[in-house]
Amino acid sequence: MESGAIFTRFSPDSGPPGLHPGYLKNMPAIVPALERILLTLWIGGLWVVGLVVAPTLFVELPDTATAGTIAGSLFTTMSWIGLVCASMLLLLGWLQRTCHARRWPLLLVVAMMVLVVLGEYVLAPMITELRVAGQVASPRFGLLHGLASGVYLVNCVLGLVLLVIWRDPTKLHGASS
Repeated sequence: MESGAIFTRFSPDSGPPGLHPGYLKNMPAIVPALERILLTLWIGGLWVVGLVVAPTLFVELPDTATAGTIAGSLFTTMSWIGLVCASMLLLLGWLQRTCHARRWPLLLVVAMMVLVVLGEYVLAPMITELRVAGQVASPRFGLLHGLASGVYLVNCVLGLVLLVIWRDPTKLHGASS
């Protein structure tokens, strides 16, 4: 095997290694619909959970600790939904060979995934640790909670931008046919 052969690129006509050439030349019409469903589930869920359900919990439940626990659980669920939907969108872009034509939307998906990971696996555990320690009134809790809220809101706005710039792969200029 020659040096660097593992990293050789495949041609647009041959497709990814191991798949028959032209494997997606006649991409089923279901794929654009699946992409729209994934975008709707992820971005719609972000907006509904973060800007409707969570605030309603704090207004309607008499105990803010219970409201916070439920909201945290919902945010974790949305994080998983986001990571799965984003991964599927990236995979579909790669399989359809539209990564170049969809460079900005797919980079936005990656940026949103990074924000999800930051919120769920960096900020949320730190917030939970302070909650368990009974330090919800501490300045550090307020700072971390504010950062997490800001990250979530930025992701919501980026999601709207993504909805605006996302295009059906069959209508992309520069996508291979």
